[in-house]
Amino acid sequence: MKIKKSRYSYKRRILVTGGAGFIGSALAEKLADDTDNLVIVVDNLSTGNIKKIRDDKKNLIFIKSDVNEYKDIMEIMLSYQFNYVFHYAAVVGVKRTQENPVCVLKDIKGLENILRLSKNIGVRRIFYASSSEVYGEPVEVPQNEHTTPLNSRLPYAIVKNLGEAYLKSYHKEYGLDYTIFRYFNTYGPKQSIDFVISKFLVAALKNNNITIYGDGKQTRTFCYINDCIDACVKIAYQDLFINDVINIGNSKEVHIIDLAKTIIKITNSSSKIVHHKPLTEGDMRRRCPDNSLMAKVLERDLIPIEEGVKKIIDEGLFELKNRR
Repeated sequence: MKIKKSRYSYKRRILVTGGAGFIGSALAEKLADDTDNLVIVVDNLSTGNIKKIRDDKKNLIFIKSDVNEYKDIMEIMLSYQFNYVFHYAAVVGVKRTQENPVCVLKDIKGLENILRLSKNIGVRRIFYASSSEVYGEPVEVPQNEHTTPLNSRLPYAIVKNLGEAYLKSYHKEYGLDYTIFRYFNTYGPKQSIDFVISKFLVAALKNNNITIYGDGKQTRTFCYINDCIDACVKIAYQDLFINDVINIGNSKEVHIIDLAKTIIKITNSSSKIVHHKPLTEGDMRRRCPDNSLMAKVLERDLIPIEEGVKKIIDEGLFELKNRR
């Protein structure tokens, strides 16, 4: 793919792996809003969708590639000589990761490839998409970045925890800077229907039953995609949290059964709530971040869940129109 402006004339050359995913595509779009940035999106499209990537920006380029394949990602990274890397390529989703645990373990290879190449070409900083899953079943609430012990058990959580260890080790050994984003539940218009808010919305809009596992009293926090991306991009531009970790999420807890009721009310749906047996693993009773650091970065209130859900409806459910 050719562009008129030389790749080396851009102020920043940025790689976003997993950039056809929900958060990755929103991040790439936000970064490309700055015309000083050349943003290269890499994704193997195993779970991502190319339709999530805007095609009207000359400084935003998509390359289909698998970060787990060293030769493929090497050619891209050597060609563009990136200044910054946002590593978001990963198998995601509780059900998918539990059903494909070996596939999840392969994500380690992708991170190894990115780190090895980044330290060789002089990448200034890697931004790593970690997860609230590293906390496991919480021993304290809210979960603080530096006081809450990591209690990883599931393969996905263990891989994310290991990824954080890799970044810290590469910094210590080679001086490669990093920032770790521990994402809590994020939602928005482009999210696939595998995730709870999108799943509930699709059911409600069709007046189908909404399924809840257990009594629905388990709590989650939900961060609208704009809040998430605004915080991460601001951290990148202002050189904040270098060689540190930060929770990215909302701190307002919501019972899952109340989330379902809220969505039924907003959509004026006739859906009924149906309870299934609790999941045997992966469904923590509580999850809530200490997001005080993120709040300081944003310097504004986060979008309430009711407003966020209405935004999704107004913008159209992406995956409902673009099912793979």
